[in-house]
Amino acid sequence: MSLALIFAGQGAQKVGMGRSLFEASAAARALYQGANAVLGWDLAKVSFEGPEAELTQTKVCQPALYVHGLALLAALRETRGAGFHPAFGFGLSLGELTAGAAAGVFDFATGLRIVAERGRLMQLACEHTAGGMAAIMGETPETVKALCQEFDIETANFNAPGQVIVSGEKSKVTQAVAHAKERGMKKIIPLNVAGAYHSRLMEPARAQFAAYLAGIPFAPPRLGLFTNTTGLAVAEPEAIRAALAAQVVSAVHWETCMRSAAAAGATEFWELGPGGVLAGLARRIDKSWVVKSFSEWTELTA
Repeated sequence: MSLALIFAGQGAQKVGMGRSLFEASAAARALYQGANAVLGWDLAKVSFEGPEAELTQTKVCQPALYVHGLALLAALRETRGAGFHPAFGFGLSLGELTAGAAAGVFDFATGLRIVAERGRLMQLACEHTAGGMAAIMGETPETVKALCQEFDIETANFNAPGQVIVSGEKSKVTQAVAHAKERGMKKIIPLNVAGAYHSRLMEPARAQFAAYLAGIPFAPPRLGLFTNTTGLAVAEPEAIRAALAAQVVSAVHWETCMRSAAAAGATEFWELGPGGVLAGLARRIDKSWVVKSFSEWTELTA
């Protein structure tokens, strides 16, 4: 088996995530305790108890998902022992930062500071713009791109065949959705999000995030990484740094990431994060892939 770890992105969070890991795994508990010290606020309490409105905030859910993903990884290493050897790692949007820490590009605490700053900057960008997003199902990427061009919005995620997310000014997204329905596009779902992620409305966050990353040392990855910006492998520290900054405004090529990992030799995908969203996307891309999801302690020890 050649194992690829895939890490969840923003939107997967749910109140209670990680509590069983904290209670049952010493390694996971140490990460949560360390996170509280790094951040200066009680991430464990918000993750385990909510309220949901607080956990959903960009500046909160991004660190929460990062710590949860790495707590799952720590618990896996604790339970599986020396035989646990993943070969690849990548993540959806925020999850790309979690994958970077899993691959040793930066240590846990450094990665958490990076994620906290990313979340803070993106939250500010959301507060200063009126952004929206929508999922368009059952259409080709070319059809969705044409719609985006017509209404001056952008493609934000190419998640799986027939699933493209669009992003931009909320009024323009609303107009695009209305016209798409009139033209016979049958399944369009406006998303309940705080802003227009992976669009030019995040440019202030991208510029400041790039400046922040410039002062942080990156190491060569110990796992094969794939970047959302292209869906292709990325290995040089400077290329990883550039991709993480660009990703804030660029489309997420998730389907290509998955296919690239499979082409590179990944034979099994383990999702580390709540909700099982990535496993669902993987099955839409290729039903023959072996995919598992892990979120809590009972799933690790089943």
